[in-house]
Amino acid sequence: MTWPLVDPRDLEFCLWRVLAADRVTGYPHFAEHDRAWFEQVIETARRIAEDSFRPHAAKSDANEPRIEDGRVVLIPEIKQALEAFAEAGFLSAHHDAELGGMQLPWVIQQAAFAHFKAANVPTAAYPFLTMAAANLIHAHGSEAQKAVWLPPMLDGRFFGTMALSETQAGSSLSDVRTKATQIDGDRYAISGSKMWTSGGEHEMADNIVHMTLARIEGAPAGVKGLSLFIVPRYRLDETGAPGAPNGVRLAGLNHKMGYRGTVNTVLSFGENGDCEGWLVGPPNQGLAQMFHMMNEARVGVSLGAIMLAYQGYQASLSYARERPQGRPPGDKDPTTPQIDLIAHADVRRMLLQQKSVAEGGLLLALDLALRVDRQKHDPDREVRAREGLLLDVLTPIIKAWFSEQALDANSNAIQIMGGYGYTRDHPVERFYRDNRLNPIHEGANAIQAIDLLGRKVTMKDGAAFRAVIAEIDATLADARHVGGVEAITGAVQEARDSWVLTTQSLTESATERGATRHLANAHAYMDLAGLAVFGWIWLRQAVVAARDLSRGADGDRRDFLLGKLHVARYVAVWDLPRAAQRASMLRGLDDTVTDMVPDWF
Repeated sequence: MTWPLVDPRDLEFCLWRVLAADRVTGYPHFAEHDRAWFEQVIETARRIAEDSFRPHAAKSDANEPRIEDGRVVLIPEIKQALEAFAEAGFLSAHHDAELGGMQLPWVIQQAAFAHFKAANVPTAAYPFLTMAAANLIHAHGSEAQKAVWLPPMLDGRFFGTMALSETQAGSSLSDVRTKATQIDGDRYAISGSKMWTSGGEHEMADNIVHMTLARIEGAPAGVKGLSLFIVPRYRLDETGAPGAPNGVRLAGLNHKMGYRGTVNTVLSFGENGDCEGWLVGPPNQGLAQMFHMMNEARVGVSLGAIMLAYQGYQASLSYARERPQGRPPGDKDPTTPQIDLIAHADVRRMLLQQKSVAEGGLLLALDLALRVDRQKHDPDREVRAREGLLLDVLTPIIKAWFSEQALDANSNAIQIMGGYGYTRDHPVERFYRDNRLNPIHEGANAIQAIDLLGRKVTMKDGAAFRAVIAEIDATLADARHVGGVEAITGAVQEARDSWVLTTQSLTESATERGATRHLANAHAYMDLAGLAVFGWIWLRQAVVAARDLSRGADGDRRDFLLGKLHVARYVAVWDLPRAAQRASMLRGLDDTVTDMVPDWF
């Protein structure tokens, strides 16, 4: 069985028909580009992903990282793939030309990167982390730090990581204990340990740059006392080349359920007082700075989850089309030919769920990437501010809601393939294991839900929330002029109204109920918000599909557009009605969770 990493029809539809992403060339920063160049970049990514990333995905899963003679050993194909990625310029593609980049819009960079995530998400984690670390230095580092660290990171000689969590402080960064003692200027002695550091130790790069959270002596308690440091594996000599070890020691490897090709480490810093780090920006601003990398990582995590769902859908769809199994209900004659799995109604149900999440999620991920471009490059300050507000609310939704739905999608892929899906003869069980991490890392989903309800929808007197609702309302207004989308339009309107009324109700009762009870049902609130956004994303696709059909389409194109409309109908009937139940429970201020006494368990 073979299937595409990304359906080219779907990517074309998302980028050019729904998002009109080529309009970014209207910004002076991207004026030298055109759609043909963007498509060439994406095609290059597809080819490298197919040739260098996909072939070793199963092998790296079966041969997880190990330690030999104190060094981490990985299968060689991972390094070979990363060299191809770097040689093609993808590490620096979104940066300015003076940094060796292509000045690609972020939306095109993400469309290209989606292929690497689809092909082999664990191997794609190494450049993903390096790009995010480089972006963090570019945004907050001094000119001297940028000059030292960015060139080798953007050409693939140095890799990057996020060193945040500790054994006693997973998601609770306020409990970080790693210490920093000033030596001189921005140079500090670092001591402590870090847990769950992906890409933390390997031999695939000349150096590893750990973007590290630590607490300067005398700093305030909690997250307000965290500072951000560049802590390399090796110090640099006078020429800028890696020199002496910097006291970052491998304490162990974490052996994971999935994502096995991404080495995950326990690191010790400065056991012998020999680890140095360089302060990035002002002291005690580390968490705010790190959120630049974390928010980027959260959207990246969601893209990974979505592409795993996409691959599970493509794999189970291919299988369902080729695998004869059983007969139609009512046909009791064992001598009649078997029918393909896809002819069974329940198989089509599970395929619809997967298609809705995979294709809906891809559009939202690209939509957010395009908003990043607008936020950075639009000449109108109000537009830039508005896009920032929209990203504030939509980022936790795409990270938390879609990572859960993508996991359900992968479960359905296994179910369709039955016993074969449960074996390692087929990749869908690996997709599920890889995807199980995504609701956990880069801020567990519960934290995203609490952040959404407790902060994001009320920030700036609700301005960010109102911005999202205005986007939904604009799509609803547009849809009312289009025939054939009435079902999804009505369902989105109801989900939107449920979200608005529930948000108002919960905001009004928050002070009286207190933080614990107010946030106890945040998971249900995230589900409500996710459903409203999910419906909006599919309404946008339905509107474009209906208009394209009305202009005349035949053959494969017509089938593709009718498929989009039918998935929108599925979302309207099967998913969006759940919003009313969530809203009813939330507005009823249900205390089932908080009233459960721990001893009763």
